[in-house]
Amino acid sequence: MTVAEYAALCSKENSMFYHSSVKNSEEARKNRRSKNEEFPETHTAIAVSTYLSYCILILYGHVRDFLRRLGLMRHGKRAIKDDVFKLELDFSHFYTRNLYTRVRDSWDRPIASAPGPIMDIMDRYSDDYNITFKYPGTVSKVLNLGSYNYLGFAETSGPCIEAVIQRISDDGVCSCSYRRDLGTSRQLKELEALTARFVGKEDAMVFGMGFATNSANIPSLMGKGCLILSDSCNHTSVVLGARLSGAVVRKFKHNDMVVLEKELRKAITDGQPKTHKPWKKIFLLVEGIYRFCNFCCVCMHRLTL
Repeated sequence: MTVAEYAALCSKENSMFYHSSVKNSEEARKNRRSKNEEFPETHTAIAVSTYLSYCILILYGHVRDFLRRLGLMRHGKRAIKDDVFKLELDFSHFYTRNLYTRVRDSWDRPIASAPGPIMDIMDRYSDDYNITFKYPGTVSKVLNLGSYNYLGFAETSGPCIEAVIQRISDDGVCSCSYRRDLGTSRQLKELEALTARFVGKEDAMVFGMGFATNSANIPSLMGKGCLILSDSCNHTSVVLGARLSGAVVRKFKHNDMVVLEKELRKAITDGQPKTHKPWKKIFLLVEGIYRFCNFCCVCMHRLTL
């Protein structure tokens, strides 16, 4: 399937979803929502047992702190100088000291290879209940199930790295840096033209993925006197960029076109608070794919609004 065919398919599916969501009422849409956008209900017994376990661990942590103050327990107490600013809140330090440290060996494992499907991690052990670790110098091969290496770009061999090397040889490294540093590329211009054609606009801007992409560029586009309508499931970088911009931020329910349309109508008719002047800009912040909930953006309907 070509990119153009995929874009047409996405547009058709988004259009069908939009007309269905507008036709039904709020209650009907909740009952008829797609199974792909539903989270399973947590069983009461599981929820109660989870909260009870946390309560027991927190109570046990307070007992351990009391024994440390009496000098009956040494492990887990870290000396903090009075003239050093504490970077953690009291409860955060308590949680790290009494809950996280107990299972710390299961997290933050140092790796000794590229983060591919199979990777090497450094063996370690602790003599003080996971406060510090010792490394004997050996490694173990493990299956990697928790990496940001989605497409295999971090591999040292294979089709991905070979394609990247070939592309750099042909077009240079401008795609790996800011345009103002190394310029742009023909492929990036083609991608922007394709994106603009897909969403039915005159032009589009494509940025490389990264936390600073959202947090730094949104404030350059928006400012005081502007309104940002932000999806409730937006990433933290998008939320931070919206806050740093100085614009008024209003959230709407995730992928809910009816609520979004109401917010847009209200923003246009009412204008800014107190003065009721028209907004300088109304900016819609959404994501293409919401990675924390695995939902896609119904972008075509947002563009129609």
